[in-house]
Amino acid sequence: MSERGNASVIPFKVDDEMEGELFPQEPAEQVQNPAERLHMAEAVRMAEAIVFASAEPVSEKQLAARLPDGINIALAMADLQQIYARRGVNLVRVGDAWAFRTAGDLAFLMSRDTVQQRKLSRAALEVLAIIAYHQPVTRAEIEDIRGVETSKGTLDTLLETEWVRMRGRRKTPGRPVTYGTTETFLDHFALEEIRDLPGMEELKGAGLLSGRMPSNFSIPQPPADPDALADDEDALTDIDLEELGLLTPRVTED
Repeated sequence: MSERGNASVIPFKVDDEMEGELFPQEPAEQVQNPAERLHMAEAVRMAEAIVFASAEPVSEKQLAARLPDGINIALAMADLQQIYARRGVNLVRVGDAWAFRTAGDLAFLMSRDTVQQRKLSRAALEVLAIIAYHQPVTRAEIEDIRGVETSKGTLDTLLETEWVRMRGRRKTPGRPVTYGTTETFLDHFALEEIRDLPGMEELKGAGLLSGRMPSNFSIPQPPADPDALADDEDALTDIDLEELGLLTPRVTED
């Protein structure tokens, strides 16, 4: 008989406490019955089809409107995200929306098919950074931070990229327009939410900030909900949109 065949088994006793540690039991309320699992699996398939067919990130509100009633959207998307975690495309969260994107380590495969975008000027990058961190912010406030005048063309370029939007009007004399970032901005820079922007230590580590910064220098914390209007901000009305050239003026009949 081989040495392996002679191997002995050492018996040991498992008491109730040890059994609970070795073989933990799920709480009964967390165990789904087969019908619930089947219902969730079908909802995950439906969510997959909806997001896959959409050219833009799909919001959870849109998913809730199209999936069966009572489905836990967050749980369904977490399941779907796990399914795609190790695939060539990943399910990523963009703000309050979801989209399929090429896995980061395979991005080099798409280099031949990507459209090379024109690089932003230094002024445009500065303005974009100020809007991202200070939103909602007006043009005058941007100029105050930069210390130089900001041309209309710079803001127009950022608006055309759809990384920046006009979000409201400040409740001050002249009611200046306020600017903020968009979900397209989050999507392009692979940010789940605006608060995922790099902080001071990350910027220093990337060589984007000098090591000899003033002692009182700080980077503002972007708002938790960039879509919510600030207390000193009014929403844009149709009249505002017409004035800003964002809405075709209505024709009044005599």
